[in-house]
Amino acid sequence: MAGDSAGGNLAAAVTLQARESGPPLAAQVLIYPNVAYGSDTPSMRDNTDPYFFNRTSVGWYWGHYLADPRDGADPLASPLRAADLGGLPPALVITAEYDPLRDEGEQYAERLRAAGVPVEAARYDGMTHGFFTMTGTLAAAREATARVAEYLRKAFGVPG
Repeated sequence: MAGDSAGGNLAAAVTLQARESGPPLAAQVLIYPNVAYGSDTPSMRDNTDPYFFNRTSVGWYWGHYLADPRDGADPLASPLRAADLGGLPPALVITAEYDPLRDEGEQYAERLRAAGVPVEAARYDGMTHGFFTMTGTLAAAREATARVAEYLRKAFGVPG
């Protein structure tokens, strides 16, 4: 199960659901996931680029995702708020240095690790939210994409 940004939120939520009702998942790849409604982390406060991606942008899409702000407390909307992250599939969590979502993604990786889930976490310094899709322009995007591909090859037992 994989996704980036809001897709990372959905991927994390699906892993929580699959843990309870199946199917079993081999791995999860979360790329700068948005996993906590109402997050007020240092990265959320510090990354204020007015033209690209910032706290206002995050609030805008939460406003379109949740039927009611109270729904943000549900772990299927905010996986970081799940009481227990044990039993989830191994994870690769990728974050970007200049991303409002950086801290919550890294907190999620730490919570997974604390729950006994094997986790690889990688912060890409100098990068902003969305860098992963810029493989035609950014070497870091090509490196991150290659890392995801290698991670998934191993997770699926495909020889490299």
